[in-house]
Amino acid sequence: MKKLRWQLVIIFLTGLVVGVLLISEQPGVFPTLAPEPVRGGVYVEGLVGNLQRLNPLLDFYNPVDRDVNRLIYSGLIRFDGRGVPQPDLAESWGFSKDGTIYNFELRPNIKWHDGEPLTSQDVAFTIDLMREENEIVPADLQAFWNEVEVFAPSDTTLQFKLPEPFAPFLDYLSFGVLPQHLLGDRSFADMVDAPFNLQPVGSGPYQFDQLILEGNEIKGVTLSVFEDYYAKKPFLEQIVFRYYPDAATAFSAYQDGIVQGISQVTPDILPEVLAEPELAVYTGRRPQLTMVLFNLNNPQVPFFEEKEVRLALLKGLNRRFIVDRLLGGQAIPADGPIFPGTWAHYDELKPADYDPEKAVVLLKEAGYEMSSEESPVRKKENISLAFTLLHPDDEGHRLIAEAIQEEWEKLGIRVDLEPVPYEELINGRLVPRSYQAALVDLNLSRSPDPDPYPFWDQAQATGGQNYSQWDDRNASEYLEQARVTADMGERARLYRNFQFVFNDEMPALPLYYPVYTYAVDRKIQGVSMGPLIDTSDRFETILNWFLIARMPNQQDGSGVTVTP
Repeated sequence: MKKLRWQLVIIFLTGLVVGVLLISEQPGVFPTLAPEPVRGGVYVEGLVGNLQRLNPLLDFYNPVDRDVNRLIYSGLIRFDGRGVPQPDLAESWGFSKDGTIYNFELRPNIKWHDGEPLTSQDVAFTIDLMREENEIVPADLQAFWNEVEVFAPSDTTLQFKLPEPFAPFLDYLSFGVLPQHLLGDRSFADMVDAPFNLQPVGSGPYQFDQLILEGNEIKGVTLSVFEDYYAKKPFLEQIVFRYYPDAATAFSAYQDGIVQGISQVTPDILPEVLAEPELAVYTGRRPQLTMVLFNLNNPQVPFFEEKEVRLALLKGLNRRFIVDRLLGGQAIPADGPIFPGTWAHYDELKPADYDPEKAVVLLKEAGYEMSSEESPVRKKENISLAFTLLHPDDEGHRLIAEAIQEEWEKLGIRVDLEPVPYEELINGRLVPRSYQAALVDLNLSRSPDPDPYPFWDQAQATGGQNYSQWDDRNASEYLEQARVTADMGERARLYRNFQFVFNDEMPALPLYYPVYTYAVDRKIQGVSMGPLIDTSDRFETILNWFLIARMPNQQDGSGVTVTP
């Protein structure tokens, strides 16, 4: 028995040793070494459009200039993809209890690209330029800054005094700051044609290097890393932008090896771009919402005042078909007026399902029955479900309007379509409230704060932008409180409540949020893109992009440089 026990012990010990050896051989015991980005490399992007002026106060109407200016200039603050303010030139800020005074502290030792110090006086100088009467800065922005007092007590401190509490104030502080020492002797009018606009000096991560000329025509611009940049230094040594008339031409330049990225992938080239194995495609939600507005105070269409009718119209609308078939998948079905992915959006809200059978039930419950087979329009007493839908006079909106018309006619609702030039649609029909229903695009580019107040508050129903004339006291109270409450957590709660009310009442029909598609060669690593406030936000992570990496040595930390 003793001999047998020793044999069992030996077998057990042998098995234990073998088990330990097997475990030590399992994959994953040794750490996986990932390539580490290193400085170097050039990224060339094809921009769709033309260069006009590399000046942040002159780029309001040219997104191509804003793309380049995003890398050359800095703002007091910046916004991430969720619309949350982040430090930029300012390292910290605070506000008074009543929300009328904001104090900012700038980072120390910030430099312009020419080596001169950047101070709070430069910020105040830039604001003074925006106050001057001109035809380039939007009139509402000029008026806004003319009501705000700006003080620069020291080179690194700023104070803003507002005439009344206004929570979206931070929206107005991401403008690119201009150098007073180079432009201080010029008025706004003088600055418009100044040589500075083609030889800019900023404080951003990249500095102007040179223009790319072919004959007398500007074909591109070259930027180089600014070595004295106040924040994290970029990995890419140089960025080159080349200009092309359209996305198809830019894509051809990629296929020819001239560029590594395409600033905008339009639907006409999307299938070809997706077929390119070495071209990575990135998509982000635009700050836009396409919706159907109802005139809720038009006696010609009293049925729009009935919530059941509005909900039936939503349930009877196949928005997924519109997105997939008419927009090539380049949109997201909308659930409300606050953009998803932002700090103010309530994520539990979901777009209404397409349910035409439920839509019919809602209409019947509201008292609307089919009149006759000869006239298949639902009626209640002397009221017929018939109205005119205005839409922008272009091919894309026409197709969407026709799809809407077809869906609603299946429910027994007659819809007449009226194409209108967009400017007339807004100023000639919506502003005077002379419409019944309208297909419109709400564009909130460069407006990180959601602030739905202008479009849905009672006070804006007459003379404002509440074109639907929605009159809901609960919703208005939430919007009004959120506009004067500086605390972001409290504002998020108020906006959540507003979204509940909107979703229950559905005063207008949210259709979809368009998306922006961008393409970059897979050799460029570290690229990512979230929701966009402006198309230039695709460069939000530019400091992390890299072309060259090194594999670290496990023993001594040294490495071998490799390229993807």
